[in-house]
Amino acid sequence: MNHTPSAAAPERTQHGLHQSPGASARFSKRSATAVLVCWLLVVFDGYDLIVYGTVQSSLITDTGWGLTKATAGTVGSMAFLGMMLGAIFAGRMSDSWGRRRTIIACAALFSIFTILCAFSPNALVFGGLRLLAGIGLGGLVPSANALVAELVPAKWRSTIATLMMSGVPIGGSIAALAGIPLIPAFGWPVMFLVAAVALLVVVPLGMRFLPETLPATLPESLPTAKKAGFNSLLRAPYLGMSLLFAISTLVTLFAWYGLGTWLPNLMQLAGYNLGSALTFALALNLGAVVGSVATAWAGTRFGPIPTAIAAAAVAAVALAVLVAGPPVGLVYVMLVLAGVGTHGTQCLIIAAVASHYPSHLRGTALGWALGVGRIGAVAAPQVGGLLLAAGLGVNSNFLAFAGAAAVAAILLGAIGAKIKTAKIKTPEIQSKNTTSVGARNV
Repeated sequence: MNHTPSAAAPERTQHGLHQSPGASARFSKRSATAVLVCWLLVVFDGYDLIVYGTVQSSLITDTGWGLTKATAGTVGSMAFLGMMLGAIFAGRMSDSWGRRRTIIACAALFSIFTILCAFSPNALVFGGLRLLAGIGLGGLVPSANALVAELVPAKWRSTIATLMMSGVPIGGSIAALAGIPLIPAFGWPVMFLVAAVALLVVVPLGMRFLPETLPATLPESLPTAKKAGFNSLLRAPYLGMSLLFAISTLVTLFAWYGLGTWLPNLMQLAGYNLGSALTFALALNLGAVVGSVATAWAGTRFGPIPTAIAAAAVAAVALAVLVAGPPVGLVYVMLVLAGVGTHGTQCLIIAAVASHYPSHLRGTALGWALGVGRIGAVAAPQVGGLLLAAGLGVNSNFLAFAGAAAVAAILLGAIGAKIKTAKIKTPEIQSKNTTSVGARNV
């Protein structure tokens, strides 16, 4: 149940757009261009997230840095640690400083430090640069989703938010495809130089086409402490849902980024060569692209939360099947389904958060959910490496990620039940208010 202020003042932008804090009445050409630019930035965000998985084996064997499976997992976690920080603070910043400025700053940050990764002399410098790049990566997605939610009509908000997140697996697919010919020919550093395209092309497009939304003007009757920020997000009436959304995101990202980081290496350990291992990663990411489209339709048809429950369950079953060591054809099918389920679940959670909270809290809520969720992304590479270092084998990783997807399905069921209860109570509250003081918004 959204608790949007009943008297919503228009929201002015520096590029001629006039929006309400809720949603625009129509989807203009200028808004569509801005959404496309945000999507392109998310594509590079996705590339940067998956690129480490494509070069991980090369970093262990070819650099002379002395990396082991466990320490490689630690290095992989650095970007996700930065993402956790970036998501929390950039989401709040976008609500107070403006979406456009935050998006462009985050995109420039992750592009510059990703390029510098190519010139790292040792693992310590590489990990530090990945941490700094991760701050930009983590801040981009909640800020971009908050902006897009304000540029599209309310009825399309869930669909567009889900489709926009297709950029993440598309970027991951590009990383896997590019790695097959580029790494053997030019070595691992070239994979990080691709970020120059984002810095030189997409960031200038953002500066040209993204509107600058200003913080919404709220009714004077709304207490200052409740206008924006984590203080109001983590108290009634939002506390319970905020915690459930955050923990659901945590376990979902544990499964998604754990697979993204370790899958090529896991398949090599299972006996496949680098090229074959990267095609398995490609299957995972293509499945995630399909999942973005399929869950966008299903989320609109059946609701984001019921669809997310089904997607998480599909991912859990698919990953559990991999433990049985099925034939290679079935492995590809299960990885596609795992991509559909894990990434699709995360897209739907983002869509649900964007729709559940009012405009003045939307960026903060997305930053909170994704920021806390990055704990799962930070833990996944580390846990995967430790399980392998302990001699528990490839299947231990698949079981861990399957369990995380199953927990996500359970938590999302709790969110669905809570939303249903809120809808049942709403008519009763409205009826009482109508009898005593006239009809009012709840």
